[in-house]
Amino acid sequence: MVFQIQRGLFSSEFVDHYALLGMPINSEAKEIRKGYLKIARLLHPDSGALASAQDKQFAEQVLSKLINPAWECLAQEKAKTEYDLLLKLKGRMAAGDPASTQGLSSVAQSLLAKNDVELEYRALVQALTATQFTSLSNCEEITAQLSELNLIYLIKSEARSTSSGVYPRATPASTEEPAAATAQPSTNPYAARQSLAEPYFNRAEMAFKRQNYPQAVLELRDALKLEPDNNRFHSLLGKVYLEQKQGTMARIHFDKALSLNAEDPIALEGKQTLQKMTAKAASGGNAKTKGTAGDKDNKSPGLFGGLFGKKK
Repeated sequence: MVFQIQRGLFSSEFVDHYALLGMPINSEAKEIRKGYLKIARLLHPDSGALASAQDKQFAEQVLSKLINPAWECLAQEKAKTEYDLLLKLKGRMAAGDPASTQGLSSVAQSLLAKNDVELEYRALVQALTATQFTSLSNCEEITAQLSELNLIYLIKSEARSTSSGVYPRATPASTEEPAAATAQPSTNPYAARQSLAEPYFNRAEMAFKRQNYPQAVLELRDALKLEPDNNRFHSLLGKVYLEQKQGTMARIHFDKALSLNAEDPIALEGKQTLQKMTAKAASGGNAKTKGTAGDKDNKSPGLFGGLFGKKK
């Protein structure tokens, strides 16, 4: 693991995606996206904040093995719903276990002492997030403190629901929670290394859909700097150039995509479109040439014949 955290929600080999992204558990989708993009910029290999090669290597590991998987989980509605169910279950279990609140940091203890934690919780999270990745030497400790705050918030929320007689999960839901638990490995950030270039590709797709082709080209060029042999990046770039009527550039990237993956559907479709355009242009030129020859065969007087031919 990149981080060796055994505090807060990270205990029992659970991964706190919200703490990794520096987000309160009750954050909205746009807040989560904004937080992810900020961290991704800080940890990107080209970031000016990363001075040494060792820092760049560590930042790349954090981004690829922790931050990108956290974003991938919380950005997908189904995965986020399942993950949030697991968080509620963790909060319920912690609320019944006095040991879960032992050994907390001072910031988590201050939240534990509050009765109404909503505003205080968000303020504490925001204060920690401001410096979470500005110093790589402190990011693990700050992430651990954020996870402790998340745990306390869940415990307080569970206690509030219980005291008010409102239970977020009734007895029939007990059959749903194991199903969510079995889905946990699919969102495990340590299962596979995530692509550093994927965010660029995603932004390029959005720009393409909005017909912002120059922005799509810029994003895809950045993506290809990180992964020059990714057929998906080449095929989409070819498609962007095709929309801009730049057939030569489109053909170059379609050919590259097909050399990497002969079954790439976008590149195959793009090549067919280019072939049709070439054939159409050629047939138009042939028709024009044929018409000129026909005029010659019919002994058309032409321009000078029309002007002077009638005069003897």
